[in-house]
This record gives sequence, structure tokens and C-alpha cells, in this order.
Amino acid sequence: MAGDDFTIEAFTLLGIAIITIVIRIVARWITAGPRNFQLDDYLMPLAGVVYALETGAAYCVGAWWMGLANNSMTDQQRATLSPTSEEYHLRVGGSKTQVLGWSLYTTLLWLLKACMAIFYSRLTAGLVNMKLRVQIAYVLIGTTYIAVICSILFGCHPMHKNWQIYPEPGNYCQPAVSQIDVYVTVTLNVATDVYLISIPTPMLFKARLPWREKLELLVLFSGGIFVMAAGILRCVLIVTAGANGAQQAGSWACRETFVAVVIGNAPMIYPLCRRIARRAGWYISTKGFSANSYPLTDSEMPGQNSSTMHGNKKRKFRHPLSIPDTQWNTVSDEQMILPTSRQMPPTCEAGVWDDESRGSQEGIKVVSETIVENRARE
Repeated sequence: MAGDDFTIEAFTLLGIAIITIVIRIVARWITAGPRNFQLDDYLMPLAGVVYALETGAAYCVGAWWMGLANNSMTDQQRATLSPTSEEYHLRVGGSKTQVLGWSLYTTLLWLLKACMAIFYSRLTAGLVNMKLRVQIAYVLIGTTYIAVICSILFGCHPMHKNWQIYPEPGNYCQPAVSQIDVYVTVTLNVATDVYLISIPTPMLFKARLPWREKLELLVLFSGGIFVMAAGILRCVLIVTAGANGAQQAGSWACRETFVAVVIGNAPMIYPLCRRIARRAGWYISTKGFSANSYPLTDSEMPGQNSSTMHGNKKRKFRHPLSIPDTQWNTVSDEQMILPTSRQMPPTCEAGVWDDESRGSQEGIKVVSETIVENRARE
């Protein structure tokens, strides 16, 4: 009965995950067009295939191998178990499937991390300081993936000891409950998630946004916290599961990766959802200025004391993230989601003149005045 419940749960989660990926592709198709698809748009369908294979492996652990593997056996049980028996066959098959399941689980999670890093590279394009952080993310993702896969495939050597029954192969060669697999995977998984979250979060705290919009973005980009929590919970349950370790490993792998798939696609789906909500009149944006124009300067609006304006020689600019209705509307707006140090071309506020231009002995100087407005979309 428990196996049937998990089967329903696993394939339901798979269906929702596939639908989420399809919605993401449709959202990107609408906002960017297929010609503007980036690498992560092609990696995500591949992640969906890997997730389907992982779900199939988890299903086999319970349906084919009855939740058995080469763990949770006494020395006497190992010695008396005949290699020709059905249980022996189930335990060997279950152990092999565990190795496959761990590999698929790791590959899926790290594919999703790579997609998120690619997404961040688009958001921060043109920023020297952020470009370095994203490049570090690429290196971190690549090296940690190699480390985890090597721990899974070579932590027990030779490979066939992963499904050895007798003599007792040791914990490292019991893939369902292998401590090296569990601890190496969860440690590097959490470490990479923390680093990925650290890329946009500090910038969001500095954003000049209404609190509600800032909260939305913080929740959106902090979804990795839920993935980390699921990974840690999975680790604890596997280590403490005992004889049910094989079944727990498969079931919680599906749950964790489901959360990761949904969260990994949320930033791509959210812009389209927000656009639809605004067009339907469901989303009420809070604006600190008029509905039609938004100055790019942090100085006061027209009508303030002109001497104050004249005294403020430092040019400040309002980042597009602080301008309502300019982000999340098109694919190019991905670069406007995060507040950055990217500067607009220098402009001069109305009525502000450089001191050098007054009383100059070098002749006439031409001072241009540029007023930048953003018209709210209907």
C-alpha cells in the first residue's frame, strides 16, 4: 500500500514538474522568441528528461526490487543467503539501481544550478564585479559536480563491491546508505546553493523598490533555501532509516528534485505571470512618483529649492529596478531585475549647470539637457 502511495506521489510530482518546464519554455517563447533562446533554455528540457529517469529509478527501487539493497544485513544473513535465491537477486538489483539513482539525482541538481548561473549571467551582463562572481559560480558548479560524481562512482572500489552481499562490503559500498555519498553530496549541494543565493540577494536588499515588490523578488531568488532544507532532511532520513534506507533514498530524491525544478523555473515564469496579472488588473503596483514619468535622478522633483539642486553636483541615477512597469516585461528586461552599479549615460538635471561652464574664458560651451521619461504601458 505504501509503495502504491509513493508511485502515485512520484509520478504526480513528475507530471507537475514537466508542466512547469513546458510553461517556462512557453513563457520564454512569448517574451523572447525562439531565436533568442539561451543555453539554459535548452538545458532545462534535458533536466526534465533526467528527472523522468530519476523518477523511474526510484519507482524500480520499490516496485521491482521491493526496497531491498545490500544494506541492513547481519553477517549470518549474508553468509547464508544463496546467490541463486530471489532475495539475492533483488538486493543486487536494488544496489545497482541505487548507484544509478544517486548519479541521476546529482546530475539533475547540478543541471538546475547551471541553468540558474546562466540566468544570473544574463541579469548581470556588462557588470565587471558581478561577472566575476558568476564565473566563480560556473567553476564552483563544475568542480563540485565532478567531486560528487567521483564520490558516488569511485568512493567504493572496485565498482562491483557496490552490490556485493558477502562478505560485508562496508558502509561506503552500500549505496543506499553510504555515508560518503550522503555527506559529500549534501555538503557540496548546500555550499553551491548558498553561493548562488548570495549573488542576487545582497543587491535586492539595496534595491529602491516598494517593500512588496522587494519581498516578491527576495522570495523568488531565495527559493534555494527550500532546496537546501529538503536536501538536509533527505540526508537525515537516509542515515536514520535503517532497513528502509533504500526506499527513503529514492523517494526523498524525487521530492527534493521536484522542489528544485519548480524553484529553478520560477524566475522565468514569474515575469509572464506578472504581465498577465497586470493586464487583467489583478496587480496593483505601488509607485512613489507620477504614473507617467520616472526621473533617473535621486534628487528632488521639480519645485524643490533651486539652490539645493545647484549645490548637489554629484549626479545620481535611479536604477531601472526602481522604475515601476519597466522590469519583467520583455526578455531584455531580465537585465533590469537586479539593482546594479551599471550607470546610464551621463545626463544633466534640468536647471543644473556645471560651474566650469559659467564665466569660462575659453569661449562658448554647449551644455545639453536630456530628460528621460518612461511611459507606463497601457
